[in-house]
Amino acid sequence: MAVPSHTSVKSREGVATLAGRWPLLGQRRPLVVYLCGVIALALVAIVLFAGATEFRWNDLLTFTALLLCGAVCIEATRRLGIPAGVSRDMLSAWWLPIALLLPPVYALLAPIPLQILLQKRVRETFVHRRIFTCAAIGLAGCAASVLFHAAGGPQSALSGGTGWPILLAIGCAVLFALVNTGLIAVAAHAADPESHWREVLWDRETLLLDVVELCLGVIVAITCGINLVLLVLALPPVVLLQRSLLHAQLQAAARTDSKTGLLNAAAWQREADTEISRARRNGECLAMLIIDIDHFKRVNDAYGHLLGDQVLIGVAGTLRNQLRDYDVVGRFGGEEFVVLLPRADASEAQRVAERLRVRIARMRIPTDGTEITVTVSTGIAIMKVHGNDLIELLAAADLALYRAKELGRNRVCLPVLPAPPVCPPDPEVAPG
Repeated sequence: MAVPSHTSVKSREGVATLAGRWPLLGQRRPLVVYLCGVIALALVAIVLFAGATEFRWNDLLTFTALLLCGAVCIEATRRLGIPAGVSRDMLSAWWLPIALLLPPVYALLAPIPLQILLQKRVRETFVHRRIFTCAAIGLAGCAASVLFHAAGGPQSALSGGTGWPILLAIGCAVLFALVNTGLIAVAAHAADPESHWREVLWDRETLLLDVVELCLGVIVAITCGINLVLLVLALPPVVLLQRSLLHAQLQAAARTDSKTGLLNAAAWQREADTEISRARRNGECLAMLIIDIDHFKRVNDAYGHLLGDQVLIGVAGTLRNQLRDYDVVGRFGGEEFVVLLPRADASEAQRVAERLRVRIARMRIPTDGTEITVTVSTGIAIMKVHGNDLIELLAAADLALYRAKELGRNRVCLPVLPAPPVCPPDPEVAPG
């Protein structure tokens, strides 16, 4: 599950501020209000549905069995590790059957023990992030459970194998995905209002993964509805699928910078080499940008490295939002970013670089009672004008960046081309 990023700030003297002790308070006010509202709604729903539910031993047994299956999945993948940024799992294969087979209160409670297990056994993160994740998943499961039981009936509806309950279960699974993704998307957009909605909702890959996960959840629900013992047969395929998914995510994480989510230097160079070879083969234009945050060391010295990381994340987000899907963006190290613009000439590269400079200058990073702004300097190099391979283009763009800094920073520059040599006239050739 994806949740918004969080800011934790320490003062220059290293004394933890209020935002450092309570990271939630370091977020934007609309985000804080929204998170608290969703969590409060989930708590109210738990109290209301718990009071209206008759707890039975069969339900408790099914609930426990599905939670144990989820715990086995977590433990089976724990040794692989789940670094920051790797957030996809197959736990909805167990939360969704709980929503379909049991009263709504169980769907509200189900995420809590598994999120605690993730926090303690896999990777520790901010507590309010875990609590919000529990609330979002619980409310999504509650909505699916209320709809299914209102229109389809109890556990026996799925075990009968008739068409209508199965179709209803599929519809409830879609509702589960819509509510869960919607709650998280609103939080992500509140954390970064300048981001595009398409970035916090589905792309092709996440949509495909959600479809697989929901289909798996419906299959597990039908299997469990027939006989609880059949979970023994459903568990190994889910574990194997989750391990395969996690392995793919770890491979993707090895290509990205852990702080910004952009390509790391090695992966960017491989992608850039491929694009340059293609452009040279097809005779196309190509431009390269090197972007450097002005006086970034002052930000780290004045506000601490944690807030400096938030500046890097903000700049990276602006680059992603303002560039095309096929532009190659990476973090080159420290406060430097590199961008490859396929099929871009000098005028388009300058236009893009200027737009990025203006957007980053408008960016605001909240801190204790104030907001931080930064500017960037950018050097541009054009293929066939300033170089023909990656090394030549990087060197030319770096010279242009150095020129931008010499001229006062917060500007975009091209390399200064050396004047062509002037040949003296041949004395043996008569004038005219």
